[in-house]
Amino acid sequence: MSEITPQLLLRAYAAGIFPMAERRDSEELFWVDPQERGVFPLGGFHISRSLRRRIRQAPFQIAVNKDFEGVLTGCADRPETWINEKIFALYIQLHRAGFAHSLETWEGDTLVGGVYGVTLGGAFFGESMFSHRRDASKIALAYLMDRLIQGGFRLFDTQFLTDHLASLGAIEITRKQYHARLKEALQVRADFLSPGPPPNPQLLLQRSNQTS
Repeated sequence: MSEITPQLLLRAYAAGIFPMAERRDSEELFWVDPQERGVFPLGGFHISRSLRRRIRQAPFQIAVNKDFEGVLTGCADRPETWINEKIFALYIQLHRAGFAHSLETWEGDTLVGGVYGVTLGGAFFGESMFSHRRDASKIALAYLMDRLIQGGFRLFDTQFLTDHLASLGAIEITRKQYHARLKEALQVRADFLSPGPPPNPQLLLQRSNQTS
């Protein structure tokens, strides 16, 4: 594979493909265009009763792009990961260029969970998430979903559908369906930062009731 640049990576996302590495110490990357694609319907994030109670308790502080590199590090900090050095460096560059963002959960000065992804037009390409506290990544996802809706996004791509994501409302669609949705989303001008600071728990839950 020729050298991947941030510009090439954005063109790949626009074409519906994304890179991965076999493992942390892999030198090479490969392109992925799954036959079946995982997506979160906008407004389709399932907030269970127990998660709703946790959000009301406000156990974490919510932040946007406070420590993107920390989220990337947290996502890669596991026995098996597809985030190698090249992937890490590429997404740091995309973040600095304004195309990659993180939604984070904090416990005081400690980053305890988060999710990151890439934005292009009205599409958000979710990459990975991590959690060092109970419900930290679920709460991050709830706030991310709200931000995408408020920012005018049309597509929330999760790449693959896992049992965990399915329990939260994600679904699987065919490659053809995904490419059609992606084409429409890329025509939209959405803004990840326009919603401003994260809402308080009451407003988040109120808005989730209106869109679910």
